[in-house]
Amino acid sequence: MGKKGKKEKKGRGAEKTAAKMEKKVSKRSRKEEEDLEALIAHFQTLDARRTQVVETPCSPPSPRLNASLSAHPEKDELILFGGEYFNGQKTLLYNELYTYSIRKDAWTKVDIPNPPPRRCAHQAVAVPQGGGQLWIFGGEFASPDGEQFYHYRDLWVLHLATKTWEQVRSPGGPSGRSGHRMVAWKRQLILFGGFHESTRLHLLQRRVHLRPGHLDLDQAVPVRDGAHAPVGLPDVRHSPGSGFSVAAAPNHQTLLFGGVCDEEEEESLQGDFLNDLYFYDPARNRWFAGQLKGPKAEKRRRRRGKRAEPGTADKQEVEGPGAPEPLEVVREVVSEAGTVVTIKQVLAAPSSAGRPASDDDEDSPDEAGVPTVEPRPRSNAMLAVKHGRLYLYGGMFEAGDRQVTLSDLYCLDLHKMDAWTALVEADPENQEWLEETDSEEDSDEVEGAEGGGEDDEDDEDEEEEEEEDDDGGEHHPSVMPGEPLVDYLPRTEQYWVKLAREAAAPGAQEKRVLRSAQAMAKAFFEASA
Repeated sequence: MGKKGKKEKKGRGAEKTAAKMEKKVSKRSRKEEEDLEALIAHFQTLDARRTQVVETPCSPPSPRLNASLSAHPEKDELILFGGEYFNGQKTLLYNELYTYSIRKDAWTKVDIPNPPPRRCAHQAVAVPQGGGQLWIFGGEFASPDGEQFYHYRDLWVLHLATKTWEQVRSPGGPSGRSGHRMVAWKRQLILFGGFHESTRLHLLQRRVHLRPGHLDLDQAVPVRDGAHAPVGLPDVRHSPGSGFSVAAAPNHQTLLFGGVCDEEEEESLQGDFLNDLYFYDPARNRWFAGQLKGPKAEKRRRRRGKRAEPGTADKQEVEGPGAPEPLEVVREVVSEAGTVVTIKQVLAAPSSAGRPASDDDEDSPDEAGVPTVEPRPRSNAMLAVKHGRLYLYGGMFEAGDRQVTLSDLYCLDLHKMDAWTALVEADPENQEWLEETDSEEDSDEVEGAEGGGEDDEDDEDEEEEEEEDDDGGEHHPSVMPGEPLVDYLPRTEQYWVKLAREAAAPGAQEKRVLRSAQAMAKAFFEASA
């Protein structure tokens, strides 16, 4: 009985400690949100200096992810807006607007007065009304250190004909969120799901039976009528994961590209990045893999044409009967993850083994040994479909502890499904990457450079006073003199994980426990600094 009572008392103490930490994290989150709002207002003041529309031809945009790529409803153009980039120390947010001319294969940077604030993970939908409009809702803004987040709930429309931004005041709309999905249906915008995060602790808004809200484009009034039912997806073959990109394909199909499948071990999280392509056919209610056919049919036609050309027979007689044409072998291999790889190889004829290929075959250099062009595996890329062609831009993947952000552009004909075409190639090895700083002072300098760390000392003093008032008798691992947070966290990780696990609900995911433990440790560290 005594042991049981002691254990129950210890459990209640852990719950009390966790509640205190959660309360302190909540207080700090409100303060940080106010700081982020001030930083956003500062950037908007800078944007207000624009007084006229300026279109400047430029090189391809810098690497980014979680931007929006939309097909212009009236022109052969793609529209890129927003996004984020992390260089190892700072998170950079954008509200830049670029257009890509499909026919000219050229980029243009378009500066328009009064744009939406900088953001990423928003949603953009292009519609043909009024000469073309680009509607944008939500998204998030992050502090330079990537620890605090502000979620927008604003609605904007870019009038493409006049190149003017307009913020649409629509009361009663959805709550602030990022990572949601939004589509145009008839004359309405339909929004579903999303994600809300003020600190490292996450709040997901992805209930399966959530009734979607939609916006009437004529009146800009949110509507919430209509029922939403889950759709059964039989025989789903694509790998489970997140961060995949979605676009509407021809024949009323939906396509998914890439993403990442996290494999969680005891104390590590490894991501398996994908570059496979899947289609969902709502008419048949089934998924199928997007398999590339390759250009072999075209090559066969070209060979038949060569045989029919005048003088070809004479040339073959001169070369002799022992000089048959090379044999082309094309194989399509499907991996366990569902990725379709086309392997093309040109083999010499048996009678000509060891003899170099003849110079009169103009196609052999193009056919022999050419690697298949395909986008590298990635997540959080941008997709758009125009005239039956899929355009893929940017995204990211991880290489060890490094996050590599991409700026390449690929194209795939969805009707032919023959091969990817690289429109813009980028070498991620040349990308700048800054190692994490070893001290909190360096972190403060980085944050101050972005305008987000002006009142940190006052906030920390206030939190220290709150800690002294609330924390009576609790003994947590003390912070050593001069010890930075990056050293304190691994040294005390087991203690905080144990504390968070005792306070967590039964069956809580280990990832959630680890995040809670990190938040508790950080709150205590900053209060003790």
